[in-house]
Amino acid sequence: MLVEVLGSINMDIVTAVEALPRPGETVTATDLAQFPGGKGANQAIAAARLGAKTRFIGAVGADEYGARLRQYLADNAVDIGALVTKKTHPTGQAYISVAASGENAIVVVPGANHALRADELPESIANQPRVSLTQYETPLAVIDAHWSGTPSDTEIRIVNAAPAVPDGRALFDRAHFIIVNEVEIACYASEASQPSNFVEMIDQARTLLTRHDQYVIVTIGAKGAIVVSATDWYRVESKRAKVVDTTGAGDCFCGALAAALSQGKKLREAITFANAAAAISVGRRGAGPSIPTLSDMREFGAF
Repeated sequence: MLVEVLGSINMDIVTAVEALPRPGETVTATDLAQFPGGKGANQAIAAARLGAKTRFIGAVGADEYGARLRQYLADNAVDIGALVTKKTHPTGQAYISVAASGENAIVVVPGANHALRADELPESIANQPRVSLTQYETPLAVIDAHWSGTPSDTEIRIVNAAPAVPDGRALFDRAHFIIVNEVEIACYASEASQPSNFVEMIDQARTLLTRHDQYVIVTIGAKGAIVVSATDWYRVESKRAKVVDTTGAGDCFCGALAAALSQGKKLREAITFANAAAAISVGRRGAGPSIPTLSDMREFGAF
């Protein structure tokens, strides 16, 4: 199956700091670097590096960052035939501070990502079985157009509902799998705080379901992931890993899950695979560069 990713692509400008600044505080960085990023691009790279035939749908600016990111996707065997260049908008950028603990704080400047229009979407490839993956760093109207109509029997739809956009809940009924973290699930469940235990997490997850054939997957960092359906739930544990930089770990999980499902893996096996990919990624710097290959996964003992 083809993995088709509709999403954002950014240049990440990353500073390394001892601790993240508090409101009103100035801190000094110990390092500055640029890495390819954006939720959509990260997920497409993960799928491609982990063996899936992958196509990316998105937009960059007609600038240096855009040219570099276009080449980066191509170098990683991602089909960029549906990557639009916007002459009047800059390439998206993300300004990221990473603390010594691995925690991060991110400010995104969407640029061309928010300028993508529904009429710029590519034609569907006829009779092509696919895993269709998207996130919320592109306009909801574009996602709505991309997922118009009922999915075919050979299409699996995954929405990584991040960042949390309240209006994005309206698209949940289009997806087979809804992926959120602990902060995002609280937002969509209209709760004042994130769940403090598995019982609360399961209850909140079930409020997101619109059909009996759907699953909510809640990523919970080092604890792995919780899978919730209308009638059942289970946890898939993650492997231990040294944390260097958590930027992009969730994206790595999503892309790896899409790759695994496209290759015929059952859901629990696919999530185990995705957990391993994310565990490898947090041990490296940068979002895109941290994503593992199949060789990395083999050395890690993922299969």
